[in-house]
Amino acid sequence: MGNSLMDTYVQVFANRSVWMESAAIEQLHTTASHLAGIRAAVGLPDLHPGRGYPVGAAFFSVERFYPALVGGDIGCGMALHATDLRVHKTSPSKLEKALGQIDGPLPDELLAQVDEAALATMAEQSGVAHLAYLQQSLGTIGGGNHFAELQAVDSIYEEGVLDKKQVYLMVHSGSRGLGGAILRAHVDRFNHAGLAAGSIEGDEYWRQHAAAIAYAQLNRQMIAQRMAKALRCGLQPVLDITHNHVQRHDWRGAKGFLHRKGATPADQGLVVIPGSRGDYSYLVRPVAERDEALHSLAHGAGRKWARSDCMGRLRQRFSLADLQKTRFDSAVVCADRELIYEEAPQAYKDVDGVIASLQEAGLLTLVARLKPLLTYKKGAMQCC
Repeated sequence: MGNSLMDTYVQVFANRSVWMESAAIEQLHTTASHLAGIRAAVGLPDLHPGRGYPVGAAFFSVERFYPALVGGDIGCGMALHATDLRVHKTSPSKLEKALGQIDGPLPDELLAQVDEAALATMAEQSGVAHLAYLQQSLGTIGGGNHFAELQAVDSIYEEGVLDKKQVYLMVHSGSRGLGGAILRAHVDRFNHAGLAAGSIEGDEYWRQHAAAIAYAQLNRQMIAQRMAKALRCGLQPVLDITHNHVQRHDWRGAKGFLHRKGATPADQGLVVIPGSRGDYSYLVRPVAERDEALHSLAHGAGRKWARSDCMGRLRQRFSLADLQKTRFDSAVVCADRELIYEEAPQAYKDVDGVIASLQEAGLLTLVARLKPLLTYKKGAMQCC
């Protein structure tokens, strides 16, 4: 049984300057009407079509929750760190040279710092992964839209949070295949029917979900650590938030479940909303008491073009070398020719329009704007 849209709260937050594909809005409405127990569906300004369900959206359900709405990269999110590097003493070329290649398994000296017992517990709770797999994947960025970016503060709107003299490190990554394995196992057993609250199967998924969240957070931490080691700098964490998860939640007097699929929590303090690698990122302070957006914000600029369209649209206009530099003269490290076109800035919405939409809705206040110095996606493979 589905739901009547007359009984379901559905809202999209986007002003007229934001590119919004009709297929994304249609997916939002279809999800709200077809999945039993959905009481609210919200599209953020970064809303775009996904595989079956839209990305840049939040959903509230009662009685049942839906792992498929979380998706395959459980725990994917953003971490922001302050480094002790000074902006005036560095440059994109210096950073690129110092960083080198940071793909592949963690160096032994960093892996030795990881609590192996905690990692083994994550593997056991997941029910789908072995300790060796988690060790091998730990501290790696992954493909798709994942990246690590060294940034400078461009503008400060709220004093005392960030320092214009410091370089900051933002890491966007997730559970590195673990969440995908959990989702595949779930769909094989239950298709997209979701799980009943309090069921044995539901409790099993909560354990798997918790393991993937913990692993994704640890992964971002170790990516930051290996970059700091290469750059010979210290780190101070500013925030770490996930944007693919489900949690128990109360909304307008109802007890249920809040699913975020590419949506940033607005009830956990400061969050960072990145643009593409050739655009600004914003540190913002959510207005936590506002519930009309399901206590959620955009998780980024959001795709404008499908990945399969990017090469054809851009190859005649931009060479690989063109895409390895941005309008800020920042460097882009990406040795994968297809990926660098798929993740080109032109394939994404304008982040300023996304931020403006959330401001106009009264959902956030600005803290700072950051601009890229170096974006790392994938290094060249080294010869043995």
